[in-house]
Amino acid sequence: MGISRDSIHKKRLTGGKKKIWRKKRKHEMGRQGANTKIGSKQIAKIRVRGGNIKHRALKLDHGNFSLISTSLTRKTRILSVVYNASNNELVRTNTLVKGAIIFVDSSPFKNWAKQHNYLLQKEKKNPKNDVQENSKHIKKEKETNLWEQINSGKVLARICSRPGQTGRSDGYILEGSELEFYVKKIHKKKL
Repeated sequence: MGISRDSIHKKRLTGGKKKIWRKKRKHEMGRQGANTKIGSKQIAKIRVRGGNIKHRALKLDHGNFSLISTSLTRKTRILSVVYNASNNELVRTNTLVKGAIIFVDSSPFKNWAKQHNYLLQKEKKNPKNDVQENSKHIKKEKETNLWEQINSGKVLARICSRPGQTGRSDGYILEGSELEFYVKKIHKKKL
């Protein structure tokens, strides 16, 4: 039968049935989902329309993730899928898709923080004289959840690329209100 992306097989807006008056077309063709899993890197190349090539990731274990507030991007290891708004099955099977909330290894970000004297939440100092240090300190107070996660060894991140289309899983680390939102969601799911 084949996977098709046409609208001929669907009903009308009013609910009436359409007669199928032509065959399927090549340009309406669809393919099976990649269902990218966590594991050692395995990518398949697929020839697509126009002679172009898609890189279909079958397994991935690393990705580039950005810490937006500090303009920092590091390659880090993907640990597990924690939340997916579209389907719980994708969480259970550890499937990487765009928009999935995952745990990544925080050691590259922890190392960066130590090198740049960025105060970690555990090693808080009480600056009194410098105005600049004081403003940095206040800024870090707001990022308590994030630095607690970085110290714990794993950080929540969101995948922004499409692993089944581009063959990579890149994204950004959750911060601020977005981080709080997903921490609540995950906590609710566990209960």
